[in-house]
Parts: sequence; structure tokens; C-alpha cells
Amino acid sequence: MDDAEVAVAAAEAGAAVIRERFGGQLERYAKVGTDFATEADLESERAIMAVIQGARPDDAVVGEEYGASGEADRTWLVDPLCGTLNFAAQNPLFSVNVALRSPSGDVAAVAQPLTHEIFWTDGTTVFIRQNGAERRAVPSAVSRLVDIDVDGTGPFLGAQLLTDEKLRAAFALRVFSTTLALAWVAVGRQAAYIADNVSPTSVHFTAGTILCQAAGLPVTNFHGDPLHTTPGLLASASPETHTQLLGFLAPQLSESKAGSFE
Repeated sequence: MDDAEVAVAAAEAGAAVIRERFGGQLERYAKVGTDFATEADLESERAIMAVIQGARPDDAVVGEEYGASGEADRTWLVDPLCGTLNFAAQNPLFSVNVALRSPSGDVAAVAQPLTHEIFWTDGTTVFIRQNGAERRAVPSAVSRLVDIDVDGTGPFLGAQLLTDEKLRAAFALRVFSTTLALAWVAVGRQAAYIADNVSPTSVHFTAGTILCQAAGLPVTNFHGDPLHTTPGLLASASPETHTQLLGFLAPQLSESKAGSFE
């Protein structure tokens, strides 16, 4: 298998666990604040790790639940259940994320377990696989849906942007804090995604970011500069949408006194 096939197989293995566990009684393991993991998170990560370590035993792996293992210039980033709170509440909006950061090229796969969909890329093209059928993804901003990740954000995104009346008139805002929203930008179901501080090695965002970049979409920080040069992530389904949203962000940035944004 090539790297993209390994990513897809790993995401499918995790998704199978999540589907089987959905709706059942699960023990919870507290983290910070309202966040927690379940037995499904742990079992899914073990299934994903088994695929990756079986196919690429010399690679490093960073998992959301079990942490880092190995040292290599090729690193797999795994979130076995992105949207655990949704999953536990039997809300179907969650995903399984697998990404590879490699000097030879990045790949990613994001599984949406209950729809049996895998959004994946070999680093150059984005595809949707569902029930054995596969088609190339086509980004689109037609929906005008923009997701703003409010988990862990400061007063900038948490208050100012969400109450911007001009922004709300131009776009339909949603609050949907998993990388599934980024995947949906890549495949044409969302117009854009906005998040605050996003690490280049985040298990939550990396797979979705790679999908958007492989689709040729603009993915920048809040100033329109390369991602990770300053905090902030804006991914848009078209250059026009990106420019429009950067215009909404600019006055908010100038008014914000929070040092994390400048």
C-alpha cells in the first residue's frame, strides 16, 4: 500500500469501531473542563495504530489518546474520534482523522463513520469514497456556510466575530468544532472554516488542513499570510470567499487587544 492507502485503511479501521460503539453505554475518562474520552476513542485509536504500525513500523505516531511513539521524519497524526462530545450525545457529527506529515509529501484521510464516507488525499487530489464507490471532490462556496471553531478561543472569536452583523448577513454561521468541517470545505459542502490557534502538529486539524491544501484552496492565517506564521486558520472554498472573509477579519484584528492575535 502507498501512504494514502495506509491512511484510508487506518481511518476505515477506526470508523468501524466508532460505528459499532455508537449509541451504546460507554465509560468516560475525564480530561479538562467538559472534555472527556470514551472507551470508543481508545479502541478506535488502537485499531488505527495497528494498521499504521503494521504497514509503516519505522514511522513516528502521535495519537490523541495514547500520545507519541517513535522518532522519525515521517509522523502520523491520529485523532480516533474528533467530536467525542457529539458522539456521546448521539449527535452524528464527528469524524476519525489520520494524517501523515512527510518530507516526500503529506497525505490524509477523514472518515465520517455514520455515512460510510472517507474524504482522502494523496497530497495532490481530494477524493470521496463511499460504499466502494469513489469520486473526485469539487470545492464550492455556494452553500455560504461558514464554521467558526469556538473551542478554546479567547474573546476575539468567542464574541466579536460571532456577533458581527455584516458577517452574519453575508454568511450562515455554524459552530461545529471538528476537522469534519474542514473536510467539508475541501469537498464542497462548506464555504469556509475559521479557527483560532492551530498547531502545525495538531491531531485535530492536520488531516482537514491537508485535504483543503490538496484541493488547491486558500488556507492562511487571519492576515492572509502562510498558515502557522501567526495564530489563526482560515480555509475557504474559493479565493473570492477567502478575500471576503479576510475583509471581515481585518477590523476585528485591529480592534483586538489580545496579544495572541498579533
